[in-house]
Amino acid sequence: MPVFDNERAPLPHILIISGGKESPGEESHVSGLLECLPEHIPCMVQIREKHLMAGSLYNLASSAAKKPRPEGRLLLVNERADIAYAAGLDGVHLPEHACSPSILKAAGFPMICGCSVHSIESARLAEDSGADYLLFGPVFDTPSKRIFGKPQGLEKLETLCRSTTLPVFAVGGITPSNGLFCKENGAWGCAGISLFLDRTSLAETLERLNSIW
Repeated sequence: MPVFDNERAPLPHILIISGGKESPGEESHVSGLLECLPEHIPCMVQIREKHLMAGSLYNLASSAAKKPRPEGRLLLVNERADIAYAAGLDGVHLPEHACSPSILKAAGFPMICGCSVHSIESARLAEDSGADYLLFGPVFDTPSKRIFGKPQGLEKLETLCRSTTLPVFAVGGITPSNGLFCKENGAWGCAGISLFLDRTSLAETLERLNSIW
């Protein structure tokens, strides 16, 4: 079972979030994504398929865990720490109002616990509770988040990064063109869904992002 040690093995700078398109019985989008990733670029892949029932999500996670995992590649699942552990992944990503990392770690959960945050207050709570990294956004405009209001912007990203000792991944409207601005404002790395959907340009996108960080 993977045990996370950030001092021995720092997190990758690229976090790829799955697109929520999995359908049981059909060809797996997550498996296809993993097969397309360049082996020389470290990255984390978050399996975020909220619509799947637990059994289907476990099968997907377990199948992903059996694929070759080059050095520096980490697999996480959204919210379901039990499935992360049972399937042999590297960790879990927790939405802002999900179970606290402190509860999981008190129960002996030995893996990565990342947390989505949308404010400095949430970031401090996550850090105090034992989170291993933070996901902050949306930094830039992105269609899927417009119903929640204006993007957070680079200034808020910088303020939050300065308020925590944890690695912060910027998410929301990130592209290879604006990723450098996120790094300059303190982001450890970047994350996205639509950014990585086009398989024909995936390798080029990852190369450009990897050159930034």
